[in-house]
Amino acid sequence: MRTLANIGHLGVKELRSLSRDPTMLILVVYAFTLAIYSGATAMPETLNRAPIAIIDYDRSQLSARITDAFYLPYFTEPSLIGEAEMDRRMDEGIDTFALSIPPDFERDVLAGNAPAVQLNVDATRISQGFTGAGYVQSIVSGIVTDFVEGHRSVDDLSVDLTLRSRFNPTLDKSWFGGIMEIIDNVTMLSIILTGAALIREREHGTVEHLLVMPLTPFEIMISKVWSMGLVVLVATAFALLVMVQGLLAVPIEGSIPLFLAGAALHLFATTSMGIFLATVARSMPRFGLLLILTLLPLQMLSGGNTPRESMPEFIQTIMLAAPTTHFVSLAQAILYRGAGLSVVWPQFLALIAIGGVLFALALVRFRSTISAMA
Repeated sequence: MRTLANIGHLGVKELRSLSRDPTMLILVVYAFTLAIYSGATAMPETLNRAPIAIIDYDRSQLSARITDAFYLPYFTEPSLIGEAEMDRRMDEGIDTFALSIPPDFERDVLAGNAPAVQLNVDATRISQGFTGAGYVQSIVSGIVTDFVEGHRSVDDLSVDLTLRSRFNPTLDKSWFGGIMEIIDNVTMLSIILTGAALIREREHGTVEHLLVMPLTPFEIMISKVWSMGLVVLVATAFALLVMVQGLLAVPIEGSIPLFLAGAALHLFATTSMGIFLATVARSMPRFGLLLILTLLPLQMLSGGNTPRESMPEFIQTIMLAAPTTHFVSLAQAILYRGAGLSVVWPQFLALIAIGGVLFALALVRFRSTISAMA
């Protein structure tokens, strides 16, 4: 009972110390509010409200269909302009795309010819320009193909393939971006908060105060793990309910309590990792450098940004030792596909095992660090 009381009091001390650190508080608030929103709405290669103008020389049914095919959220409502306005509007940055439909376009298409449609792109807007050109080409090709097939008199005996997108019917990238941003920030904040808490005590000289008290290294370390983990877990629940479900309107298919249970196991592993890095770094600048070297592979190779199946096999095997790999897997299964414990129990067991190993390594390192200071 005395050990539990010590752990509880030390954890409350950590929470009070965090409450007096405005920089860390701002980082926590930003990571689970604005960062979630921006990560969801500004996914790489996502086209959003791109301005487009159309020069329609044909004025036909086909050209009207093409004009009507550009709409929100990918494009703004097309502006019908003349050729003389195109250069001026693009020079002024009004339009990113200008599509020129030639005269007799519909007649040439129905005659089996291949009329050229000119697309002018403002390449200074490199992200939207590169991605949007493909969108425009796909939209125009699809409209023309459907139009031609509608005018054919022969029976089409080909197989009709019906596509169904499960879990994300509209292929909205914000559904993916918001949740992946939460996962990345859970890992980042848990490592930063625990590592910074230990380094802050060393820099302020409060570690020496703890050493003269009847406290064990285990009690000191576990207090930092539960207190900082609790902060991140509460922030994660807020971000999931308020930012993702509320503001971004992303549907959550599975059990949120089950996801939070998996997040707690992940936090046990990453907070232990943060303490281990802090014992190695011994100062905030060094800790920051180690953090960069640790976070980049954890986030990029865990399957959150790139599917694990597209990575080399030896990378996939190595990353099985990282807690983020299993956390990303269970988070996607629960939140996107509505999986239950019967599906994600292997990831839960993996997180328990990895967390236990990381905690043991951090504890050994922490004890040796304290022994050197005593």
